[in-house]
Formats: sequence, structure tokens, C-alpha cells
Amino acid sequence: MFAYLVRRLFLMLVTLFGISVVIFFLLRIVPGNIVDILFAAAGYVDPADKADLEKQLGIDQPLVAQYLHWIGGLLRGDFGYSYVSEKPALQEILPRIPITARLAGLALLFSASIGIPLGVISAVKQGTKLDYALRVVSLSGLSLPSFWLGLLILTASVAMFGQMPIFNPNPQTWLEAFATYAVPAAAVGFRSAALTMRITRSSMLEVLRQDYIRTARAKGASDAAVNYHHALKNAILPVITVIGIEAAFLIGGLIVTETVFNIPGVARFLVEAIRWRDYPIVQNLVMFIAVVVVFANFTVDMLYAVFDPRIRYTD
Repeated sequence: MFAYLVRRLFLMLVTLFGISVVIFFLLRIVPGNIVDILFAAAGYVDPADKADLEKQLGIDQPLVAQYLHWIGGLLRGDFGYSYVSEKPALQEILPRIPITARLAGLALLFSASIGIPLGVISAVKQGTKLDYALRVVSLSGLSLPSFWLGLLILTASVAMFGQMPIFNPNPQTWLEAFATYAVPAAAVGFRSAALTMRITRSSMLEVLRQDYIRTARAKGASDAAVNYHHALKNAILPVITVIGIEAAFLIGGLIVTETVFNIPGVARFLVEAIRWRDYPIVQNLVMFIAVVVVFANFTVDMLYAVFDPRIRYTD
């Protein structure tokens, strides 16, 4: 087990190193930088002023030197300064992480609590009207774009209540926090719940055809015991995989939702930083998202051994 963990840790570090190289050089391939954008907005270009500003920001150095400077700073805990606000990058990023984390967590909770039970019901009631209705709902959830659903929710809110949901950055109670994040989380979680439900249904149908399920029924086990203790327990691994992928996706994939609901989260801030070529912000945010994705995959692998005793990570 220890050797496996060491190998996984090494592979995670190699993956993060590769991502750092890719994002760093991809940003430099894109035409224009923050200096070009600022001078274009000002309407004039003074070569001397432009060269001086590039020197101050350090973007006049060779790409390899810039990369080593950035990586060295990360290893020392120095995340650099934002080119736009001139504030420490960490100071700009940290306040936005809890906002996106709450939204993603609530959306994931909505997805799992709705998708898994409905997937089980759809599999158990295969071929019935209820099964067809649930399949239509899941297909609708996968087909409807989250931004369109968000706009629909905002329009319905205005029509029924005369106002749109307003994001409260500092809720005083858990009830206020839930009210603040519930609507956008439901808009995002609906798609995730639909995907979770379809995966749960497919996995359950495969397990329900196994011999040990028929044996459990022949021994007189109740439907609830067969469906949830025997079937779901053995069908949960693909669902865990999907939930893990969705958890990683939601951290950096809420761009449209945060924009529609005017939420100052990580994903929306990342888009704004890309537009301004704010290299320190973009690089650090992408690395943060990469770390979340890598650790989410590692957590999913560890959960396999928890839910399925047959899986063992040995030397």
C-alpha cells in the first residue's frame, strides 16, 4: 500500500508539472499580452513606455526564465502579483474559492441526493411508465444547457416575485447561505443529477441480472434489502467515478452559471483574467483547478477500496 501511494504521489506531481508547462506556454502563444491590451485601450503606443512596462512586469525575459521564476515562486509560496489590480495574486484568489466551493458542494449534494435514488427507482421499475418518465427527465437534464436553465429561473423569478435572486456575499445564517446558493446550485445540479441517474440506472440494471441477486430474492430478502444492500452496494463504483469527475468539473466549470447569477467565484474570475492576459492569476487558478482534479481522482480511487472489499492496492 505504501509503495502504491508513493507511485501515485509521484504521478500526481508529474501530472501537475506537465499542466504547469502547458498552461504557461499556451498563454504565451496567444497573441497580445497585458501591455498590448493597455496601450490599445489608451489609443497610442510609445515604444519606450511599452518596453519599460514589459520590463517592470518581467514579460520581456525569455520564456524559460519566466517559467522558472513562476515555479520557483510557487515552491516558496510566492504567487506573484496581479497585473490588473497590482495586488498579491493569492489575495485576489482566496476570497473566491469558498464561494465556488459552496456552490459546487451544494450542486454535488443536489446531484447525488436526487440522481442516485431516482436511478435506483428507474432500474427497479424498468419498462414501466415511471421508468419512461424518469428517463425523459434525465434526458432533458442532459440536453438543457445550464445557462439557459439559469436564465429561465431568473425570468420565472421576475414574473412570479417581481425581482431576481440577488447574490449575498456575506450571509449571516446558514439559512441565508442556503437561499443564496440554492437556485444556481439547482441549475447546475440538475444536469449532474441527470447524469448520475442514468449511470446509476445502467449500473443497477447490470447488477440486478446477477445470480447472487436472484439468490437473495430466493432466500426471502425484502425488496429494499435486495435493491439497496445487495444491488446498489455493488453498482455504486461507476457512480462514484461520475460523482468524482463532476466534483472536479464543478470547481472550474461554473463559468456560465457564475456569470448568469452574477456570482464572484473562481471560474468567472478566471475568464476575466484570461481576457486581460493577467498571467499570474490565470496560471495560479489553473494550477489550483488542476490540483483539485488530481486529488479528486485520487480520492475516487481510494473510495473504490472502501466500497468494494475485493479491491486492494498492494505493493
